[in-house]
Amino acid sequence: MKTFSATPATIEKKWILIDAEDVVLGRLAAFAANRLRGKHKPGYTPHMDDGDNVIIVNAGKVKLTGYKRDDKVYYWHTGYPGGIKSRTARDILEGDHPERVVEKAIQRMIPKGPLGRQQFKNLRVYAGAEHPHEGQQPEVIDFKSLNHKNAR
Repeated sequence: MKTFSATPATIEKKWILIDAEDVVLGRLAAFAANRLRGKHKPGYTPHMDDGDNVIIVNAGKVKLTGYKRDDKVYYWHTGYPGGIKSRTARDILEGDHPERVVEKAIQRMIPKGPLGRQQFKNLRVYAGAEHPHEGQQPEVIDFKSLNHKNAR
């Protein structure tokens, strides 16, 4: 018996579409991260990018449970002394780029390093319902109906 190891020739990438309207952010991020990494496939190989391409629409309408919408704070540093900045999840979701909350949640669930960065490039997140990837004929996954806890 031999262990299967995927090669670039044997990898098949699909396109999947997820509607994030009224979906819990953490559950959506975990599902999307597993799809991006390819862990749902029987031929998963840890050192290869064999995950699917994921399109998420309506990212601006994602739900956060509890008081996270007001209490969750995103920090960054400008690089200058005393340059710590912060913004709450509410500020970002009501701002110009609400899709960044979903992107950050998924990015933090993917391993750090060259392979993780390559897998993260297979993610496309859009704040509205429209996306320019109809030519790829993505498979629509009804994430809300997979588990009753996925929706709020």
